[in-house]
Amino acid sequence: MSYRNCAVLALALAFATPLLAAELTPVGTWTTIDDATGKPKSIVQITDNGGKLQGKVLEVLQSDDGPHPLCKNCTGERKDQPVEGMTILWDVAQDGDSWSGGRILDPKSGKIYKVTLTPADGGNKLNVRGYIGFSLLGRTQTWERKSP
Repeated sequence: MSYRNCAVLALALAFATPLLAAELTPVGTWTTIDDATGKPKSIVQITDNGGKLQGKVLEVLQSDDGPHPLCKNCTGERKDQPVEGMTILWDVAQDGDSWSGGRILDPKSGKIYKVTLTPADGGNKLNVRGYIGFSLLGRTQTWERKSP
């Protein structure tokens, strides 16, 4: 391989690497999937707020409580507030190939869990594991990245 070809390849890799890394982050817009039905449940947008991730419900797609459900089982300031617009994920920081250390709220039960986020399928899916105590004592949902 000639020097010129090596230089072109190195330049291409330099530009491609950040693009690949960007897809392996939880930052973006996600469709949550109902565990029982397998149908889309809500749209959540995850943003980076100074190195900590937070997630907000943009839209509820399916709810037993109608099109604009309230967080009836929540406590404190979230009690009886609309789920749409609510921050349900906060204080999550990168830990190697995953993100952890934060919390996630289940708006249906009002319970708050520790959370680990792990990108999968080339960044097109996000494994969201909520748990109490140890990660073994929890469950994982798979969210799907929403197309732009």
